Amino acid sequence: MNIIISDTKKELGKKAAQLGAEKIKDTIDKKGEANIIVATGASQFEMLEELIKADLEWEKVTGFHLDEYIGLSESHPASFRKYLRERFVEKVNLSEFNYVNGEVDPQQECNRLNNIISQKNIDVAFIGIGENAHIAFNDPPADFKTTEPYIVVNLDEDCRKQQLGEGWFSSFEDVPKKAISMSINQILKSELIICCVPDSRKADAVRRTIEKEISPNIPSTILNNHNNVYLFLDNSSASMLKEV
Repeated sequence: MNIIISDTKKELGKKAAQLGAEKIKDTIDKKGEANIIVATGASQFEMLEELIKADLEWEKVTGFHLDEYIGLSESHPASFRKYLRERFVEKVNLSEFNYVNGEVDPQQECNRLNNIISQKNIDVAFIGIGENAHIAFNDPPADFKTTEPYIVVNLDEDCRKQQLGEGWFSSFEDVPKKAISMSINQILKSELIICCVPDSRKADAVRRTIEKEISPNIPSTILNNHNNVYLFLDNSSASMLKEV
């Protein structure tokens, strides 16, 4: 795992976006197209702000949505479809973007997305790590075995508290208990994984990701099994590391 520590979240986002843009450009030059995965949440704000500025042939890029709450309207402030549409998709001229729709039958939606993504090789995955060390909505204990690209998952209490704490919901009871998430194994199929994890509230999850043995109880530790992961931290999220 490659670890890059920046002084600020803005610097973190700029470095992560630059690496991602370089990979997308190189892939388009070689293959004529590129496929990417895009995450959401507060950890991705700065990276996405920089990524949309990149001078890329966006019309040759296909995007995939990482996860979405089940039963949440797209108009809800916490909707990840709304987040991606406003912060990314409407800012660039993509070939295609495959949203996760949490308002239809969840298993049918998984089947639809699985059929699409199974025909693609993912070049870059932009992801984060949760306070409970989840990646996407794969909360502990995460399913390391399933080969299904998208799955229905239960959200644990810590995950739901994080969503409330970030201001997406007005009460804990409003936070959905289920979601559709890209699976661990599908994320690991990505050629390059760019993981943006700012803020002190993520420091313990970062520490455990790097220092602990790989375990479904710390889902993000599985990233150590991938040979091309770049973990972008700021001074706050790196504050609990013994050494880098």
